[in-house]
Amino acid sequence: MSLFKEDTVSPFLILAALAAPTTAADAATQDSIVVTAAREPLDAESAPVSVTIFGSETMQALGLPSATDLLRLSPGVSVATTGPRGTQTQLRIRGAEANHTLLFVDGIRFNDPAAGNEARFELLTTDSLSRVEIVRGPQSALWGSEALGGVIAIETADPIGGTKASLLGEYGSFDSVRASAQFAAGTDTAGVSGSAGWLSSDGIDSFGDGGENDGFETFSASLKGIVRPADGIELGVAGHWIEGTSEFDGTDPVTFARADTLDETRNRIGAIRGWAKADVDGWSLQGDLGWLGSTNRNRLDDEPLNRTSGERLSAGAQVSRTLGRSRLTAAIEHQAEDFRARDQVYFGGTDQDRGRHLTAFIGEWHARWSEQISTDLSVRHDSFSEFRDATTFRAAAVIEPTAGWRLHAAYGEGIAQPSFYDLYGFFPGSFAGNPMLKAESSRGWEAGARWQSGAFSAGITGFSNRLNSEIVDTYDPATFLSSTANAQGKSRRRGIELDGSWRLSAAATIGVNYTYLDAEEQKTSGTTPIRELRRPRHSANLIANGTAGRLSWGATAGYVGKRGDTDFDFFPSPRVTLDDYLLASLRLGWRINDRIEAYARIENAFDADYQDVVGYNTPGRAGYAGLRIRFGD
Repeated sequence: MSLFKEDTVSPFLILAALAAPTTAADAATQDSIVVTAAREPLDAESAPVSVTIFGSETMQALGLPSATDLLRLSPGVSVATTGPRGTQTQLRIRGAEANHTLLFVDGIRFNDPAAGNEARFELLTTDSLSRVEIVRGPQSALWGSEALGGVIAIETADPIGGTKASLLGEYGSFDSVRASAQFAAGTDTAGVSGSAGWLSSDGIDSFGDGGENDGFETFSASLKGIVRPADGIELGVAGHWIEGTSEFDGTDPVTFARADTLDETRNRIGAIRGWAKADVDGWSLQGDLGWLGSTNRNRLDDEPLNRTSGERLSAGAQVSRTLGRSRLTAAIEHQAEDFRARDQVYFGGTDQDRGRHLTAFIGEWHARWSEQISTDLSVRHDSFSEFRDATTFRAAAVIEPTAGWRLHAAYGEGIAQPSFYDLYGFFPGSFAGNPMLKAESSRGWEAGARWQSGAFSAGITGFSNRLNSEIVDTYDPATFLSSTANAQGKSRRRGIELDGSWRLSAAATIGVNYTYLDAEEQKTSGTTPIRELRRPRHSANLIANGTAGRLSWGATAGYVGKRGDTDFDFFPSPRVTLDDYLLASLRLGWRINDRIEAYARIENAFDADYQDVVGYNTPGRAGYAGLRIRFGD
């Protein structure tokens, strides 16, 4: 059922957004450090682009188990899930494509080279996380490919500075079980932290015709160690392991229409990163070495269908020099990727082994001209082995004209490299790749203002981006051959983000944000642009949490406006409209003693009946209860 007419906005939403924050952050957000808005970490108030931060206190107060449940509360972020939790999840920032978001996990590039360069958000849970950072807008001048729409950086617990541990157990609707453990043990100079989490559910019938339920199971583990043998010197290593199994409803092998099938996918990602840093006499030196490996196996009724695997080896070095109010940074990065595909149903017809690499050179100049004005300039050149090189640029400025006011503006460029399937195809004689493709590119700007007075803040940001050389699918009806090509037209994404926050007291912090997005694509130059799919024109979020004595609480409400989608059950495939919906959650916790907290939470509190992707159902109202036990500091 539709809540609002399409292309109209409730005046309440606008007023609320102007009057409250992105409380996508803890109350102390302005004192936090932003790690991906520049090559060297910045204070949040100095960040020249739009950033949202979720801290550990906010995450624990809300109690949401999936990272996407949290990410979708940020302004400018839209999420589309193909059915229940655990199934394919795509995230888009400011209307960009699903493979235009670069994900870092403890500094490791986490996009999956064996899954079209997309980040596997459906595998990420919040139980091991201490911090989530979302930087919106093109950031390829800093971080390269896939940072076209924005960057998401998530971190696990810092092992330095104390000993602590926690355990969590939860049970609820759909026979769902959640269990996790975290620990950190360290001094001021060395420490180790780790986590393990398990999330399992019988799920729902995602196709919705009375068939079997589609369940999922996810396990994750992490370990991080840091040593600081002397002032200004740090050595570190971080490792992650994630594996998940998800049942889903696919397509009928004869009609190719959606059907209640026994499809299943099994995914694994392992990654490790080591680094060394030294800060001496105004100089900052850093070296990184990282590796990521992934496997994706698809089955139908326990019979193998196909599998893909990928590896990425990353190495980098960076040097920064502080001179007065300026900081100059130079860096070099190298990435090597391998891709492997095998099938059991086409007698090896889709088998392939591919590899590619890139080398990038980065420069950045961050200058503080006065107490009121700072600027940031960065440039990056990527030398690709398989397609045309690319150079990207970013320029940004922050002005604080008077106490409580902050103005910011930025111009940025982004790129996204073709996936292995884009370049080399999937099945000979059916879907052929195009090795002549070039990287997708984007140019855009944002400008905004923020006002803060005591416990109250509010901000507004306007943005506009144009996507060039978009990689699109092509079909030749004469040969029945599909392929890929760079679109000749330009796609446009523009909009406004409003946010604010109000910390009434320790008992209540309230935040609201609203996003207006106008996203259109043009595959052929000179043709009329059409509206992009799965991107709501209007979206809004409320986040609230607090503590009062032994009681803690957290609540969210997210409105997603109408979106378009394509129904592939018919030929030619028509465009359809998905209704808007409102998702709300509530968590109430009661501290039994200093160590033990009992809690209950509810998801989809208003029992919204909605779809993110046409034809695939999502869970209704669900309730959960659990215990959290804390030890140490």
